[in-house]
Amino acid sequence: MNTARRKPLAVAIMGPTASGKTAAALAIARERPVEIISVDSALVYRGMDIGTAKPTAEELAAVPHHLIDIIEPTEAYSVAQFRADTLRLVDEISARGALPLLVGGTMMYFKGLTEGLDDLPTADADVRAAIEEEAARIGWPAMHEKLRAVDPVTAERLKPNDAQRINRALEIFELSGKPMSELLTGRGKLELPFNLVSFALEPSDRSVLHARIALRFDQMLGERDDEGLVAEVARLRARGDLSPSMPSMRCVGYRQAWEYLDGRITRDALRETGIIATRQLAKRQLTWLRAMPERIVIDCLGKDPSGELLKQISGLPE
Repeated sequence: MNTARRKPLAVAIMGPTASGKTAAALAIARERPVEIISVDSALVYRGMDIGTAKPTAEELAAVPHHLIDIIEPTEAYSVAQFRADTLRLVDEISARGALPLLVGGTMMYFKGLTEGLDDLPTADADVRAAIEEEAARIGWPAMHEKLRAVDPVTAERLKPNDAQRINRALEIFELSGKPMSELLTGRGKLELPFNLVSFALEPSDRSVLHARIALRFDQMLGERDDEGLVAEVARLRARGDLSPSMPSMRCVGYRQAWEYLDGRITRDALRETGIIATRQLAKRQLTWLRAMPERIVIDCLGKDPSGELLKQISGLPE
């Protein structure tokens, strides 16, 4: 008799921003017992609600959610932490008899979960501070050139002003003496302790998704600065412990609103650059998705994408 424990089932609902992932997950939750694990690097932050399109209090109360509002914007949350938390949560949710739904668009989290993590040195505050101090003197484009001298492969895929990633790549070289590109193994799929079936909500017409993105950003902004995203970023700035170089404040929308509050751009420019940045994010997400051949694609612009998703999930073996 085979007494081996059968692997539990987990379902991923991936897709670009504004593709309707949250609505689809909540529709499924109305039909069967599920718990939602957020796969979103912005939703982890407390106090960042409007610009992250965080589920409302009513939505959060309607179905158990995990990995939302778990850290302060001053703190960091790594791919390794996400992977450890998700492995634990899937096991706990399955034991409660519910279906774990992994919902979000942070593709690096999905990659880290399914492929594991490379053996990179952990962050060193002193090294990072020294790099930031030098960057303040000579600028990030010059730091990008320094990176090109020691790790041309990584430098080639980073933009000259991508401060966060340039800093990390230089930090890794300083700590290990090796370029980050040499330490990244691209190790392929790992065997997870659960069966993961991945669905992707993708647009059949990119222009329609772009229109959705613009509409949602306008809704986030509102009509006045004392409401919406600008007011939210103003409250965050008033804390006094945040800076625009922090990962939390580099999230799409927050970076642009911070620049607006600094008086560096107009409100029209805030809207325009925010929409452009969100469209660029969606493009990167779709590029990641195309590299995942195992995903099951559902048109997020179709007649009833949530119903189609529910039908497909209902046909999966439990």
